[in-house]
Amino acid sequence: VQIKAAEDAIKRAEAMRLGPEARGLVEEAKRMVAEAKKHHAEARAKIDHANAMWKAKAAQAQAEAAAAISTP
Repeated sequence: VQIKAAEDAIKRAEAMRLGPEARGLVEEAKRMVAEAKKHHAEARAKIDHANAMWKAKAAQAQAEAAAAISTP
């Protein structure tokens, strides 16, 4: 659920006109989502799942920050 929300936030941000700073935030968010997916797929213990969700939440926050500083 967190990973999907992060991906949706990235799509919303990409639909806007992004400045250089916002573009960097979106790229970082994409990288974090990829890491979250990798951690989730390779999760062996509860902490591994928690780390994946933490990365997904961080990616979502970065994408939302990019959207906040961009023009629609």
